[in-house]
Order: sequence, then C-alpha cells, then structure tokens
Amino acid sequence: MNSRFNLHHSLFIGFCATLLVVIKSMLRMKLGFSGHSMFLMSVFYLVCYGATNKVGSMTLCGLLAGMLAMILGVGKGGLFILLKFTLPAIAMDIGLLFIATLFSLRVRLILLASIGSVAWALKSGVQDILLGMDINIVLIQFGINCLSGGAFAVLGALLVPLILKRLDAHDLLIKNGMRDK
Repeated sequence: MNSRFNLHHSLFIGFCATLLVVIKSMLRMKLGFSGHSMFLMSVFYLVCYGATNKVGSMTLCGLLAGMLAMILGVGKGGLFILLKFTLPAIAMDIGLLFIATLFSLRVRLILLASIGSVAWALKSGVQDILLGMDINIVLIQFGINCLSGGAFAVLGALLVPLILKRLDAHDLLIKNGMRDK
C-alpha cells in the first residue's frame, strides 16, 4: 500500500473538512446537551479514513477543518477551535495505529469514534481546569462529556459504512483495499 496521499485523496480530505465546517456553522444549534458536535466530526473523519485507507487522513481533515473554522470565525475560543477539531482526529489516528487490522470495519469505526470522543472531552476538561474549576466538577463534567460525545460519535460511526458503500457504488473511491470484513 502506498503511504503517500495522491491528489484524489487530498481533494477528498479537503472537501470533507470544508463540508464539516460549513454544516457545523449552518447548524449552530444549542441542543441543550453536550456531545452533538462529535456526530459530524466522527462522520467526516471516518469517511476520510474509509476513502483513503491511510493513517493521517483524519488528522489532516481535522487540521484543515480547524484552520478553516478559525479563519471563518466559526465558534468561539480562538486557538481552542483548532484543538477542538484536531485533537479528536489525532487521537483517532493514533488509535488506528493499534487497531488497524484487528477488527472488522464496523468495529474499527466504532472504536475510533469512541477514542475521538474521549479526546474531545479531554480538551473540554483541560479548558475547565484552566478556568479554575474544582477538580471534582471537572471530572464529573468529563464523564458526562465522554458519555454524551461517545453516544453521538458511535451514531456517526454507524453511518460511515453506508456512506462508503454509496461512494463506492458511484465509483468515487479509489480501489485501495478497504473492504468491510
């Protein structure tokens, strides 16, 4: 397997990052519970992985999405916006290094989404600690964020095989050995 990204992969990752930021900015809803942003992040990051079958594709998508969100002013938080998008993607890519061939595609996607949601919740926990919150409250909030973010991330991960199947049916994926086992 070639470890380099070709033009097709790079354009697809850029498209996913742009679409993630655009949809996220269009749907700026406050649903009243945390974690709903992990749904879109896990869908787009995992579609990038499924389409390219390369370690680093999720990190690249997260980095591009974070920079685009900073440029467009989506959300608040400055540099924390970049961390919000990039940290889950990096965690998912690191997790992929350990589980790349161990499980079927569906189980891999669910595990990667769960890993990403823990990293997403960790970013919020660090932010809360920097704001001076009591450690007990930070830990409770971290647990709630892990559970709610994990639920949304797993829901997003369950959609990815369907999306990949539709992309493959329309010959939009390069044949690179990624198959649902």
